[in-house]
Amino acid sequence: MDFVILLIGFVLLIKGADYFVEGSSSLAKIMKIPAVIIGLTIVAMGTSAPEASVSINAALAGNNDIAISNVIGSNVFNGMVVVGICAFLQKFKVNEDISKRDLPINIIISIILCLMIMDGTLNRLEGIILLIGMVAFIGMMVHAALNNREEGEEIKALSLPMSIVYMIGGLIAVIFGGDMVVDGATAIATMFGLSQNFIGLTIVAVGTSLPELVTSIVATKKGESALALGNAVGSNIFNILFILGFSAVISPLSVLGESLVDGMIMVATGALLFLFAKTKGEMDKKEGILCVLIYVAYTVFLFMR
Repeated sequence: MDFVILLIGFVLLIKGADYFVEGSSSLAKIMKIPAVIIGLTIVAMGTSAPEASVSINAALAGNNDIAISNVIGSNVFNGMVVVGICAFLQKFKVNEDISKRDLPINIIISIILCLMIMDGTLNRLEGIILLIGMVAFIGMMVHAALNNREEGEEIKALSLPMSIVYMIGGLIAVIFGGDMVVDGATAIATMFGLSQNFIGLTIVAVGTSLPELVTSIVATKKGESALALGNAVGSNIFNILFILGFSAVISPLSVLGESLVDGMIMVATGALLFLFAKTKGEMDKKEGILCVLIYVAYTVFLFMR
């Protein structure tokens, strides 16, 4: 039964995030907000809604291990598997802005997170600092987008009532889905004698990262595989700054010592992506395979630990 609850939770998370993005994007279009701004804010945050729901629900329930490990596990999965699979399917050139701005920011905030949790806690003040960083990052992205405006793909507009229904319905599904995932994952961890940290780093992290994986694979099939890196890195930045920041403000998080090790692995995977981007300015199939193999090795390490 716990597996059924976990599965239903994942379905609610993924479909809820999809409907929330469609409804909020449509509402923004009705309000004549530029498409580029929608992409950088609503859509980017929408694909990370499952991680947000799970970590915030876990913080409220006092399941700190899942709150922290979900974010770290999702970030490692995004960097190694999402980007790795897309590079394997089709090599791509790395966007200069991502190489010069987003990848370094991803490494820096990952290091900052590791420094914050070295004392075994992520307190409210540190959460506020992360949230301030999120506001600054969005402001920087919006400013850059307005100076180099590219409208891109036209966003389908629903009617105003349907846009609101999609937003509210999607948000409700995400919230309930996150609650079910936390309950199911906690029960499964107890049943098999596994730690919540292990479940959060593996099953929950992979499940909540499915929107990023699906979005990136679809983009690759359309010949836009370079979007995979931007999607993954942007999601990772959002996961740390907003999700952990907000979770810590709601309820200060106590952190296991092994989470610091996982955080350092997260820093290393971010640095590896930066190295790949800088060496040849592109990611190819060999690098994609290497990324996926590193994630497999990391999963084996978690299981043995």
